Amino acid sequence: MLKRFFTGLILLLAVAVGVINSAAPAKSVLASSEGVLRLHVIAASDSDEDQSAKLSVRDAILPLFERAESYDDARAFLLSHGDEIQKTAEAVLKDRGLDYGVQLSLGTETFPDRIYGDLLFPAGEYDALCVRIGPAEGHNWWCVLFPPLCIVSETGEEVDLDEIETESWIVNLIRSMF
Repeated sequence: MLKRFFTGLILLLAVAVGVINSAAPAKSVLASSEGVLRLHVIAASDSDEDQSAKLSVRDAILPLFERAESYDDARAFLLSHGDEIQKTAEAVLKDRGLDYGVQLSLGTETFPDRIYGDLLFPAGEYDALCVRIGPAEGHNWWCVLFPPLCIVSETGEEVDLDEIETESWIVNLIRSMF
């Protein structure tokens, strides 16, 4: 009798662990870098002022791409409006009293793994708009420009989709049993 009780308890725990683990979102791996355009902004230096300027440049550039509905749209906008993008970035720096220039380039860059929600962008080479501020010797900021995954909070910080909390009533029910 005691053996059946423990066997049943072990089976119940195994089912509960399986349900809890299945509630965690699976990571989908992006099969290819094709159709992905990334944004890479490199600060002039690691000073607080230059790091803040880098984020302000980012904040000014991101809205320019909001209407892009495809990779081709985003790339075409970049190629036809490069001067506007550069002038926007330089205006941000000028407003901050910085006399750095901005260099834009479109090319292939190597990026590390990055997870956005349940989507994994594996390390590798991606097309990227690179914005180099001044000597570009500081820490950088990057995201996926298209598809639009550059999510920035109202405070200007990037939103980590993994830190968004979700709740499952099934998982809560099972947890309340133990």
